[in-house]
Amino acid sequence: MRPRVLHLTGSFHQGGSERQALQLARLMREGGRCRVDVACLERRGALLEEAERAGFGEIEEYRLTSFYDLNFVKQLWRFARRLREREIEVVQTHDFYTNVFGMAGAALARVPARVAARRETEGMRSAAQKKVERAAYRLAHRVVANAEAVAAQLSAEGVPRAKVVTIYNGLDVARLTPPAGRTRAEARASFGLPEEKPLVTIVANLRHAVKDHPTFLRAAARVVRAVPEAAFALAGEGELVAPMKALAEELGVAKQTFFTGRCKDVAGLLYASDVCVLSSRAEGFSNSILEYMAAGRPVVATDVGGAREAIVQGETGFVVPPGDDLSLAAYVVGLLERPAMARAMGEAGRRRVLENFSCEAQLARTYALYEQLLEGARAPSGSADEKAYSGGA
Repeated sequence: MRPRVLHLTGSFHQGGSERQALQLARLMREGGRCRVDVACLERRGALLEEAERAGFGEIEEYRLTSFYDLNFVKQLWRFARRLREREIEVVQTHDFYTNVFGMAGAALARVPARVAARRETEGMRSAAQKKVERAAYRLAHRVVANAEAVAAQLSAEGVPRAKVVTIYNGLDVARLTPPAGRTRAEARASFGLPEEKPLVTIVANLRHAVKDHPTFLRAAARVVRAVPEAAFALAGEGELVAPMKALAEELGVAKQTFFTGRCKDVAGLLYASDVCVLSSRAEGFSNSILEYMAAGRPVVATDVGGAREAIVQGETGFVVPPGDDLSLAAYVVGLLERPAMARAMGEAGRRRVLENFSCEAQLARTYALYEQLLEGARAPSGSADEKAYSGGA
């Protein structure tokens, strides 16, 4: 009998966690091996329309105002009741807020397989938030890390290694392929970008300082000294847009810098780009890096999270220390000045994504995890598998 699975996402905003959650749920529904539902904490965002097209029409919302008020308790009981009514056998959460709410509700409903997530190493959560999340991990049977670097961080924080499983993000390469017949000039025009200039792009939300756009902009100022015609695109939205525009002005690169806002056409933007950058101070396993590589673009990224698990140094791109705008700029200049090398690295990166980070690989590992947990739940009390995942976090 096909198990009934519920994926809980924070929202449908166009972030890495949200896209991964929706993509995995959609692939599972299409595969037919599970009966799949989706629920959320906030029923809005650019991906909601995509979710509805995928057949998730009745997406229930459990809107929270705090973890410490009466509304949280009401929503938690409502969620647990719904899990019991639908006879959900697997609950999988995908970020901090859904971990806390989803694992508590799933434990309350006695869901037999509870799967939490960790998608970053450091830099995103306060000490108080980490304490709350560790409590959620104690209620989970497994915690999915999206990189070995993240798994190592979880172990360092006291989560039993037997409870942690690494499943890399899966990337839908077709989504990064531009329409046939479209020119780069047309792609650039759609974003208001200059037609002829070498273009360096970063795709990262401007909501979290951990993405470290100042390092990107300081590197841009260095790049224009060697390649004066270079232009820079920052794709993302958030409250940091205004201060980053002010910094670009201060650094003297405002005229070469283009803030494109929320990017609905990532394939088009990457097709228009020559070199792609990620300047984060912390990451898990960056979707942006995989997208850059899948689009056939050379990557320069900071050495955080799983960057080295994706990028082969000197073959598909380069990794540099976080905050090192000097090294970042030097590699970008080298790629802009050697377009043949840049193209070869981009092609190697695309091959690497196809071979190692496909949706099919992610889906297969997730199915295997579910099967293991459900078999363990049916095993006699005290079985080896039960002991492996019942330890504290």
